[in-house]
Amino acid sequence: MTDTTPAHVPVMLEEIVFWLNPPSGAVLVDGTAGGGSHTRALAERVGPSGIVIAMDRDPAALAAAERNLAGMAVKLVHANFCELPEVLEQLEIEAIDGAVLDLGISSDQLADRERGFSFSGPGMLDLRFDPTVGEPAYRLINRLSAEHLADLIYQYGEERYSRRIARAILRRRSERPIETAGELAELVRRCVPRTKGRRRIDPATRTFQALRIAVNDELKSLEIALRRIPDCLRRGARMAVISFHSLEDRRVKEAFRDDERMEALTPKPIRPGKEEVDGNPRSRSAKLRVAARI
Repeated sequence: MTDTTPAHVPVMLEEIVFWLNPPSGAVLVDGTAGGGSHTRALAERVGPSGIVIAMDRDPAALAAAERNLAGMAVKLVHANFCELPEVLEQLEIEAIDGAVLDLGISSDQLADRERGFSFSGPGMLDLRFDPTVGEPAYRLINRLSAEHLADLIYQYGEERYSRRIARAILRRRSERPIETAGELAELVRRCVPRTKGRRRIDPATRTFQALRIAVNDELKSLEIALRRIPDCLRRGARMAVISFHSLEDRRVKEAFRDDERMEALTPKPIRPGKEEVDGNPRSRSAKLRVAARI
């Protein structure tokens, strides 16, 4: 990222602080630190006698958080949030007083034109949170069959035109490989019909979501975290999760409902208010669910 000033606007910041309600001296976990906005608010609540363990898979995000949170009671950790038990063991912490996971891609990542998160970026179509792990998206789309591509885009992006997009990708790569985000976005836009009136999202959004979920194995990480994090919580401690599409929200809803260790505190998801959506349109699809360890 060329600009070191964070562009990310935290989603439902006040709601997260309200529902976690951490006392002074508490030990909290922000499993998706990003630039550190949720972390900062929680660190201010727990004070110097407490600590917030801020985890992220993205080294660039942690670098931004380190700058933004200097001098605060925060421990930055490069790890996937599903690895929380191992992180706590290394830090010699037996249990925590609350945890938050913000599953959305950050504005800082979307503004990074070199890693593929920006649709118009000139950089390689990578889409990995941690560029040292796994397969970049440009390799994935240049090797999968049309059937597998279509299934991936439909399953993870809920894109109704997935087969049309997959066929177009194969035609294009028969001439030359697709390498950049801009190339893929332009191709997808030609495959998705424009609806009358103003579209709320770019036609390429669902395809990019699907590829990002696939290369980062996001849903598997979430499922593992929902099974493992409750054992890290003290009795009465709360876990808050902000999701941004139905694939995530369904898993959170079912986990909080069916896990005998947890009591769901939000029968229906909490949505951002109109003022927040007006100021940060990317928050419009956010859903917050909260559960407590029993």
